[in-house]
Amino acid sequence: MKILLIGSGAREHALARKIMESSSTVSLLCYGSSINPGIAPLVSHYIPGEMSDIMGMVQCAQNHEVDMVVVGPEAPLASGIADELHKHGIACIGPSSDLAQIETSKAFGRDFVQAIAAQYVPRYRQFQAQDPQALEFLESLGQDFVLKADGLCGGKGVKISGEQLHSHQQALDDPICQEPFVIEEKCTGVEFSLISFCDGAHAKHMPIIHDHKRLLDDDQGPNTGGMGTISDHDHHLPFIDPDMIQQAQALNELVMKSLSEKCAKPYCGFLYGGFMQSTKGLKLIEYNARLGDPEGINLLALLETDIVAIFEAMIAGRLDQQEVVFKTQASVCKYIVPSSYPGALDCDPLMDISAIERPERLYFGSIDMQGDQLRMKGSRAIAVLATGDTLCEAALRAEETCELVQGSVYYRKDIGSESLLQKRAETLITKVTT
Repeated sequence: MKILLIGSGAREHALARKIMESSSTVSLLCYGSSINPGIAPLVSHYIPGEMSDIMGMVQCAQNHEVDMVVVGPEAPLASGIADELHKHGIACIGPSSDLAQIETSKAFGRDFVQAIAAQYVPRYRQFQAQDPQALEFLESLGQDFVLKADGLCGGKGVKISGEQLHSHQQALDDPICQEPFVIEEKCTGVEFSLISFCDGAHAKHMPIIHDHKRLLDDDQGPNTGGMGTISDHDHHLPFIDPDMIQQAQALNELVMKSLSEKCAKPYCGFLYGGFMQSTKGLKLIEYNARLGDPEGINLLALLETDIVAIFEAMIAGRLDQQEVVFKTQASVCKYIVPSSYPGALDCDPLMDISAIERPERLYFGSIDMQGDQLRMKGSRAIAVLATGDTLCEAALRAEETCELVQGSVYYRKDIGSESLLQKRAETLITKVTT
């Protein structure tokens, strides 16, 4: 079997590893915007190309006569890679562009879920650029509001009152409001993510996971693309009400089926729901049409079932007949970043991992080779993943590995720690109010 993997980040490194663990005889190819030194040894062909070059990806798939394409990043999905592959009879793990609007358009995503499950959607309204009515809606929300760009912004299209925004006028002056945008109510609580394998009619849910967006320990500093993620041994989290998880699973299934019906085609791919356990019950933060990063690194490390068999079941529409099993272990992922992150790279870009005896814990992201040395490129460089019987055990193992990385780097020490888990537990909502 020939499989083409689209993308070249740490998420795709995790996907490549898991695909190559398959009991099937697999020839793996990668189409990426850069050469990932972790992916390169795993593939038979590495094809460089831009994530916007949809026809280049299709041509690559045709030239190599691949059996399926697995899409990592969101940009090719938004541009219609699945649509073009389907025209040429090539199976794709990733939804078509109209289905992917659940992520690629904040307004579409909000309107869609509002129509089928309004109780999970915070108050919101969509506006065109510099709409004078936006001020009126902001005033109705008071000081609890969130500003979102309508389209994809690489994780930089959300700003929150009390954090990046400190007045209504500052919000209206923000560059986000120069294009179509959404204003919504700011909810208070604890976030978690639920990612599901989907075939359009059936879903198999992964363990829930918790991301740490803030750069610094104790949730201080600016927001980032994600400094690390945790999942617990029982596939729950100690600070999330189990009822909230059941509601999130039901909503993922409803969204998948409703999207498939609306677009008259099956949603085949990953559906990623970002949720908040809030003072007003479960609230939807956002949907993504892909595997998360770093969330996918944790989840793929725990996956026991052959992922190629899962992909084949998704394509065939028989996911309900495919067993999907995850290890009953906790996992902790920590991103190692340049010391200047999230700003521009202004430190020594070279890093040394030669002291690490467990290279299987490393997943390469924004990094390349300079001779025989690793060179950081400015964003999240290496993800370190460890598992254990408890979150604290997994965190300790991840920390031990992170300490061995040499260079001008930084990582959060508190992810998975007892103190941070206790902080989350203190916000556990035992009674949902309306």
